[in-house]
Amino acid sequence: MNNALRSNKFTSHLLLIVFSLLMLYPVIWWIGASLKTTGEMSSPSIWPSKPIWENYTQGWQFSPEFTFARFFGNTLLMEFWNVLGSILTSAIVAYGFARLNFKFRGVLFSILLLTMMLPGQVTIVPQYILYNKLQFMDSYIPLILPHFFGGGAFFIFLLVQFIRGIPRELDEAAKIDGASVYGIFYRIVLPLIKPALVTVAIFTFIWSWDDYFAQVLYLNSVGNFTVNLALRMYVDQFEVQWGKLLAMSLVSVMPSVVLFFFAQKHFVEGIATTGLKG
Repeated sequence: MNNALRSNKFTSHLLLIVFSLLMLYPVIWWIGASLKTTGEMSSPSIWPSKPIWENYTQGWQFSPEFTFARFFGNTLLMEFWNVLGSILTSAIVAYGFARLNFKFRGVLFSILLLTMMLPGQVTIVPQYILYNKLQFMDSYIPLILPHFFGGGAFFIFLLVQFIRGIPRELDEAAKIDGASVYGIFYRIVLPLIKPALVTVAIFTFIWSWDDYFAQVLYLNSVGNFTVNLALRMYVDQFEVQWGKLLAMSLVSVMPSVVLFFFAQKHFVEGIATTGLKG
């Protein structure tokens, strides 16, 4: 029996290792390619014959006027406000839908859910016209402002389901102690939905970090460029600087990887317990 159990464990671990290597192969190739010369990119070998570490130093330098530190600073500043806006406003709106009784609550929540089925391309033109008339172009306002209006229907729905799993008896006990609606939200609900808020923060960070289209639509000055737009500068009409491009693109994914690594416990908890009734 023990031998059979060991055999099954060995087979399971072997399969997991094989599939993990298959999943990691593109990343390993990516790391190796970031150390190659342009002429060596077509080589079938994963690792370069002579690693070119200058791809990282020269890629980081970018130009005499700007380094990649400037673009990382721009992106992280935008991400800070995006994450903050999504967490605060989506939690407030979700609390209203989950706990408060008001007229047309069901209708408004249904309309909110319907917006999740609306393709983003439908709203691009009116949003662009609005921000252009408000003279918000070439600034981070068009990229940040939507996150301060609920953060998105998906996040509100996620938090509504999470809040509905919190026993209402806690609200009633807080009311008896004299807590107001705002006090219940701040002292009872907000601490209990921490895992879901971490999930919102991670999704907001990753989605807005990767939102190349919106960034290229609203940002024009090189000094305001995000990491995504700076990477695009390595591709021109006549040449692609593959080494620098791959090196800096590898560096650019590190913040998302680090964030997920440190917050994965809360992230998994937030996803796993959403919608469960307590």
